[in-house]
Amino acid sequence: VGLRMWLLWILLLSLLSAVSGGADSKAVTTTLTTKWADTPLLLEARYNTAYYDLIVKKASALLSSVQVNMLKFALSLRAYSATVHSFQQIASNEPPPSGCSAFFSVHGQKTCDAESLEALLKTAPERPKPYLFKGDHKYPGSNPDAPVVILYAEFGQPDFQRLHQAVSSKVSEGLVTYVLRHYLANPSGKKVYLSGYGVELAIKSQEYKAKDDTQVQENDPVDEVQGFLFGKLKTLYPELKEQLKELRKHLVESTNEMAPLKVWQMQDLSFQTAARILAAPAVDALNVMKDLSQNFPTKARSITKTVVNSEIRKEIGENQKFFKGTLGLQPGDSALFINGLHIDLDTQDIFSVFEVLRSEARVMEGLRSLHIETPYIHDILKLNVQPSDSDYAVDIRNPAISWINNLETDHRYSSWPYNVQELLRPTFPGVIRQIRKNFHNLVIILDPTQENAAELLSVAEMFYANNIPLRLVIGLVFVVSDEDDIDGMQDAGVALVRAYNYISDEVDSQSAFEAVISMFNRVSIGGQLSVGDVVKVLEKRFPYVEVSSVLGADSSYDSNRKEGRAYYQQTGVGPLPVVMYNGIPYQREQLDPDELETVTMQKILETTSFYQRAVYLGELATDHDVVDFIMNQPNVVPRINPRVLSTSRTYLDLSDTNDYARFSTLDTKEKSTAVANSMNYMTKKDDGYIRPVTFWVVGDFDKPSGRQLLYDAIRHMKTSNNTSRVTRAIWAAMQTQSANNAKNFITKMAKEETAAALQKGVDIGEFAGMDVSLFKSAYEGPKFDFLLSHAAYCRDVLKLKRGQRAVISNGRVSHSLVLKQLVNVNLRVFMNCQSKLSEMPLKSFYRYVLEPEVTFQTDSSFSPGPMAKFLDMPQSPLFTLNLNTPESWMVESVHTRYDLDNIYLEEVENIVAAEYELEHLLLEGHCFDVSSGQPPRGLQFTLGTASDPVIVDTIVMANLGYFQLKANPGAWILKLRKGRSDEIYKIYSHDGTDSPADSDDVIVVLNNFKSRIIKVKVQKKPDKFNEELLSDGTEENDTGFWKSLTRGFTGGGKMEEPKQEKDDVINIFSVASGHLYERFLRIMMLSVLKNTKTPVKFWFLKNYLSPTFKEFIPHMAKEYGFQYELVQYKWPRWLHQQTEKQRIIWGYKILFLDVLFPLAVDKILFVDADQIVRTDLKDLRDFDLEGAPYGYTPFCESRREMDGYRFWKSGYWASHLAGRKYHISALYVVDLKKFRKIAAGDRLRGQYQGLSQDPNSLSNLDQDLPNNMIHQVPIKSLPQEWLWCETWCDDSSKKSAKTIDLCNNPMTKEPKLQAAVRIVAEWTDYDKEIKRLQTRVQEGANHRPKQQAPGTQHSQHPPHTHTGLIY
Repeated sequence: VGLRMWLLWILLLSLLSAVSGGADSKAVTTTLTTKWADTPLLLEARYNTAYYDLIVKKASALLSSVQVNMLKFALSLRAYSATVHSFQQIASNEPPPSGCSAFFSVHGQKTCDAESLEALLKTAPERPKPYLFKGDHKYPGSNPDAPVVILYAEFGQPDFQRLHQAVSSKVSEGLVTYVLRHYLANPSGKKVYLSGYGVELAIKSQEYKAKDDTQVQENDPVDEVQGFLFGKLKTLYPELKEQLKELRKHLVESTNEMAPLKVWQMQDLSFQTAARILAAPAVDALNVMKDLSQNFPTKARSITKTVVNSEIRKEIGENQKFFKGTLGLQPGDSALFINGLHIDLDTQDIFSVFEVLRSEARVMEGLRSLHIETPYIHDILKLNVQPSDSDYAVDIRNPAISWINNLETDHRYSSWPYNVQELLRPTFPGVIRQIRKNFHNLVIILDPTQENAAELLSVAEMFYANNIPLRLVIGLVFVVSDEDDIDGMQDAGVALVRAYNYISDEVDSQSAFEAVISMFNRVSIGGQLSVGDVVKVLEKRFPYVEVSSVLGADSSYDSNRKEGRAYYQQTGVGPLPVVMYNGIPYQREQLDPDELETVTMQKILETTSFYQRAVYLGELATDHDVVDFIMNQPNVVPRINPRVLSTSRTYLDLSDTNDYARFSTLDTKEKSTAVANSMNYMTKKDDGYIRPVTFWVVGDFDKPSGRQLLYDAIRHMKTSNNTSRVTRAIWAAMQTQSANNAKNFITKMAKEETAAALQKGVDIGEFAGMDVSLFKSAYEGPKFDFLLSHAAYCRDVLKLKRGQRAVISNGRVSHSLVLKQLVNVNLRVFMNCQSKLSEMPLKSFYRYVLEPEVTFQTDSSFSPGPMAKFLDMPQSPLFTLNLNTPESWMVESVHTRYDLDNIYLEEVENIVAAEYELEHLLLEGHCFDVSSGQPPRGLQFTLGTASDPVIVDTIVMANLGYFQLKANPGAWILKLRKGRSDEIYKIYSHDGTDSPADSDDVIVVLNNFKSRIIKVKVQKKPDKFNEELLSDGTEENDTGFWKSLTRGFTGGGKMEEPKQEKDDVINIFSVASGHLYERFLRIMMLSVLKNTKTPVKFWFLKNYLSPTFKEFIPHMAKEYGFQYELVQYKWPRWLHQQTEKQRIIWGYKILFLDVLFPLAVDKILFVDADQIVRTDLKDLRDFDLEGAPYGYTPFCESRREMDGYRFWKSGYWASHLAGRKYHISALYVVDLKKFRKIAAGDRLRGQYQGLSQDPNSLSNLDQDLPNNMIHQVPIKSLPQEWLWCETWCDDSSKKSAKTIDLCNNPMTKEPKLQAAVRIVAEWTDYDKEIKRLQTRVQEGANHRPKQQAPGTQHSQHPPHTHTGLIY
């Protein structure tokens, strides 16, 4: 027996080594590069290790160690590559003069000859100044009033040095404003490798297999591990039970293959994972957590063996109570806080987090430089700092306020819901809920006789009358004369108050408000309200009333007259007029009528989240008085005293360390530092105490006013600056004498008689009374260049004019604490576990691509670039690869051999290498019509350059007036599209752009990787006020626009033929992801083309197409004579995000039909990729939809054996449809004109936003959503023969089928390819025909020099595209 056991052990160990070492190691790698050429790190330092180290060394002389680390991180992120490339694009638009590797641009005239600069400067005033951008590098000391010289050059190159010297000499003479823009004459052929994104390998469901790869599982997977049947082994060798248990455990933990878990094994996985992490040594815990979370599917089985002790459960439970009560976090939720600042993980990316880290590090560095110890720094950072004065509110529960309306009691709001829980219902971000509660209260305090009163009241009227977009309660306080001997027949203000009170009593406050508006409508622009205006309106509305009895001395309508003025004076809210939102006064600049509307909307949206939190935490209930709740908040004060409450300060940053050797080149902070380091201080007594308050006395001490200020300052110190003789003496005394002696000496220097004596030649030593020899050596010494620095500091930083004076106390000139930055992180991770899991919480592998600094290879060359590496992956699952990028990135797959949607590692030789490219950066915006306050649905914007104005275009949707455009880094011009858009509308104002608000050109500069959102207001032209963009019978009359749609390939010489009329084109939209469905898609296209003589244009969603398909489609277009367009749209950030690729693609089928296609496309047909067409689709395009926006085919009812699977026949769908058909989404026709006219897209997105919050709803998103909306957006049912599917339709109906869809069969789960060959006779012939073409194309590519395929060429600018339409 012993021998037998020994032999068994040898066998087990040898098998174990074979199993662990013999398996092929498979990997997946992912890289992401920019579309633009590599940018040198010196400009954003790249080249080699030595060069990089030199840059870091030079930077270290100017930056702190924390800032150097931040610099290294920024260079690793390539955070400024977009900035450098934006200058390159701006330079290309100049364009550069030929033969110049660096050049000047002087008001539009260009040269690379330094000698020509003088001549160009002389003629510069004749030409307009160029527009300078916020990110432009201005040379210190530039004269803002002088001509602008822009130097386009590359740092470190000889041409830069030559031209820089020429222009900088002009700066020192005050002759130019010098701006440097980076420009590479010969850009690198390489691309920038990016980091800051995540890569997910998600495990795909194989319920409906792409190929027949079913294998019979004979063994219990729990019993079998890596080929060992432990159940049998235990039976055969019971005496080895413990050893077999250990071996099994080792095999389970070492394998990278995934064994399924029983439901009971998953229940505690969350807590077991936390326990495993917490059991690791502190230094390793973070790495353990990263490893477990990034490779969870292969780690889960070993984690199930972890024991969770009661202390961990208890601590996690206590923490979760706190998280739920204070942060609203549920178990399983994640949150990130940096120094107490909440970082929203849904909207933030590494670039915005980097900015937060920089900011926080700056603050902490500043505090540390003031010798504040670390524990106290943390306490300071926790302080609740009020962001601005306007956070304070006054109590609005005052009878002096006349309320025009009341949402809770007025009949006009009676249909609105009353329950505050309505706040928690899902809706679009930016949508203001209609709830019958006084959540938002606007109080206007004004003097009716001021000329701006009319403007403010008209805004109030707009708020009141337009009860759809705004839910405001409006109150008025009239501040008029409160003297008893002044009546309404003499004073217009008193007249208005008495008239308002009279009408309120006789009718109601709304009528009184309307009468007041009528009074002001009589006032001419710029005029003032008169008693006559009040009288005229009163006489017209109440002809039977004696006006003098209302307005005269004996009037009984004086209520609130005195109270109004008293309330205004008591609250201290500042000069009239005053507008308050929930008691918080607006700032003066926000009272402009246009600004007031925007700011009020913003405040409503901000406050809504505050109310939501209060309702969620139970602090605010339906039976509570909302106004009482608001007024009981801690920011409500009886009176606003700016001196007491103001937190707005301007500080000089005195905390850094530097010198003043290069003073003229320093920025404001550095100048402050240099001056601070040259300061000496006098004190009341000679002692070593640190004084809490310091004063800098700034003045010309050779003038009486300067000396008086100095004398007063010294006198103040005793009780609680150029012939520079006196100034030099003051400085010398402070450098050489004790503080007390210096104080006494300087007191003498400040007296007028001393100055007069020195003027007459009296020796300075006579006034000394101290160590005269030491004093004189300093007084007569040469080191007085600091005075020039002080003079420059007063001019540049303090903004003082020659001879002006100032006193600076503790660095405060009069603004907010300057924030600063950090890298050493004290990291705390709290486990927020979920209990009783019923399914695997993580079904994917994940890698985040991020490196702390630039890396180099052993030969000192730059490493290939950051990449995601999935090493030693399990080979049995089917994976799909997804990228998780910052919100503003639009990426595409550009090179790979493999199908990234279906990665099956068992069939891979070694490595799946996926290469992606950052194709575009996203520019997002919101657009509103200033007249109506509504989004102008159907308005089109274009983005381009001066020479090429229409590179991309887009359509504004009604939801939030949202639009999106795409571009690469650079300066771009936004315009209304030529045609109806610019015929009806003009741009009224713009915000968040890079050109002045009154500029004709709206310029937007994309110069970083962060999100960019702009706001544009438009206005109808006076003669177009009654016209609509989407009215029936109007067309987009724009030949250039239609030309941009015919970029596809029509084959041979047909490119030269005149374009087809759009009515003669069949427009077909389809989506596909993965090589299998792209194969189906090509066959679908061929089946369409074989059955029609009408020209066809295919529209494909580009987001998920493989490089293989994009390379082949131009050849297919040429062969078969069709046009095609690849359309692209980024899922808007405000629309509920889907996480599964399949559901995202379903969403694109239905959610963006109104904005994916140009207005010129009237009808679009959607045809699923796995469909075969047997008829002319022209018939479907021309099908009469009888007024419906789209037509779908209902599901077949004829195959009776499938009745049990017809879910729409019972439950929710049966009651919701109420006898209507449930329609299939594989084929549909959309009347885009009607679809846009009734805002169908906006309605669908609105319904989706509400339903998609529930993970159990919209299980078939693209199909369930239109069927759910059938009552709001009607569906025209197409005849049954338009779509035949074997799963639901009987065999007899197949012969009349116009299209055949390869539906999944829930009963048989037959693989798609197998079903296609069996069901569709012609499918195999189509497949072979396509393969023959592919073979010819491949052979042609092999026999010609390597070049880009037709239709994929890249030019300096991308081609004209629509909403991200690309070739």
